Amino acid sequence: MTLTELRYIVTLAQERHFGRAAERCFVSQPTLSVAVKKLEEELGVALFERSKSTVQVTPLGEKIVQQAQRVLEQSSVIKELANSGKDQLSSPLRIGAIYTIGPYLFPHLVPELTRRAPKMPLYIEEGMTGDLRRKLRNGELDVIIVALPFTETDVLTKILYEEPFEVLLPAGHPLLEQDSIAKEQLINERLLMLGEGHCFRDQILEACPAIGNQINNPENTLIAEGGSLETIRHMVASGLGITVLPYSATGTGHYESGVLETRPFKDPAPSRSVALAWRASFPRPKAIDVISQAIAECSNRARQSNENGMQGSASQSHEPA
Repeated sequence: MTLTELRYIVTLAQERHFGRAAERCFVSQPTLSVAVKKLEEELGVALFERSKSTVQVTPLGEKIVQQAQRVLEQSSVIKELANSGKDQLSSPLRIGAIYTIGPYLFPHLVPELTRRAPKMPLYIEEGMTGDLRRKLRNGELDVIIVALPFTETDVLTKILYEEPFEVLLPAGHPLLEQDSIAKEQLINERLLMLGEGHCFRDQILEACPAIGNQINNPENTLIAEGGSLETIRHMVASGLGITVLPYSATGTGHYESGVLETRPFKDPAPSRSVALAWRASFPRPKAIDVISQAIAECSNRARQSNENGMQGSASQSHEPA
């Protein structure tokens, strides 16, 4: 019995499919299948019930998979303890971020981290909160960047920054005549949102309960869904509706001037708390410190850039014709 075989059965139990499990383990399907069968023969019990379309874990298999999960977690701790005796900023750091943060933070964070810890290789990944939670717990990721609330046993969190939500509007939209927008006004608009499973969608519905009521209405025609913030932003630019985005994702600078514009919410404005999460047993506090400092620097730069942009716009608007 090897750690690799244990990793195979844990992954297979999660995926319930040999092909997907093999892909996640970076091996061929026959390799994984043979290894699982070999372990079952060694233990003398069937861990899985196989059919043409799916794989089910047997009742005894469930207990063995749970124990295998604990063994893998402890083996990860052993590796981390060994690494803690080395330079904490020379071992690889595996970072995950939710989809509504990663694309907008990583391009700035990676260069800043490389500057602060040039010997530390980086592995970055994007995913949904649930997937990142599992990978953090399993030791596949060292630290994740998520939106609060986020609770997990034996996991520590640190708030990095508060990010406001803004309304993204296409050119010529009547709401652009206002300096700020009330949440209640969104009910009468064609609102573009992320699909179910995205925590940002849940945050919007929590901030604007009336939207949730409208989604559940069978006759609703005012709410459409997109698979990513990028897709939704393009839909807004095409005049298909409006949306609510975190400030970092508004991306109006990627379009010709005037194609997309934003407006803040009236107080109390909705926002999200972005936080770092890592296992309490993670033995590299210096790595946590350096990524916290790097993100703080990125956030400060973004805020200063925004302030300078607003000042520039204000001065241009006061220039004589």
